[in-house]
Amino acid sequence: MRKKERAAEAVRLLKTEYPDALCSLEYTDPFELLVATRLSAQCTDARVNLVTPALFEKYRTLDDYVNADVREIEAIIHSCGFFRQKAKDIIGMAAGVRDRFGGRVPDNIEDLTSLPGVGRKTANLICGDVYRVPSVVVADTHLIRISNRLGLVDTKDPYKVELALRALLPPEESNDFCHRCVLHGRAVCDARKPRCEQCVLAGICPQGRASVKSEP
Repeated sequence: MRKKERAAEAVRLLKTEYPDALCSLEYTDPFELLVATRLSAQCTDARVNLVTPALFEKYRTLDDYVNADVREIEAIIHSCGFFRQKAKDIIGMAAGVRDRFGGRVPDNIEDLTSLPGVGRKTANLICGDVYRVPSVVVADTHLIRISNRLGLVDTKDPYKVELALRALLPPEESNDFCHRCVLHGRAVCDARKPRCEQCVLAGICPQGRASVKSEP
């Protein structure tokens, strides 16, 4: 099976297994997703979702963030880790969106990554989830791990994974495929002990086939 065929089959299987390909982060508008994604760096989505309700309740507009006391934001987001840099970036993002983009979160990678603390992973998530841009690949740790195990890529470099999967995945399915890989990585394809015997991808996964075959 060629890589493109395997990718298409992985899309189909995960779509059946996880029909609702939703982002785990909770938000009500594009800027809230931008903030939540920044907070999720080196932190779990579950933890972020515990923190953001208080943050979003206190700061409702871009002006609220720009005029905020950074120490107050730090106190709210403290449990997310790296809270000083994240608080600084949140204020900087708000200022950038307000002053350079007319109050609208940008819809392209170049403009998004010009904002403080926004890398390609965050930018792709915004483009895919908010603006439904095709061929988006959010190269998080789950996607990178599963793509390597499936033999779709042979690198852990996020940018190289992004480029490789853009060439393999159907453009209209790529963003949802990334979300489904996150769900599958958490539920089944664990980094240390993948449950290959329970995996819907085992039949097309070299590691999964080898693992299942070796069982008594």
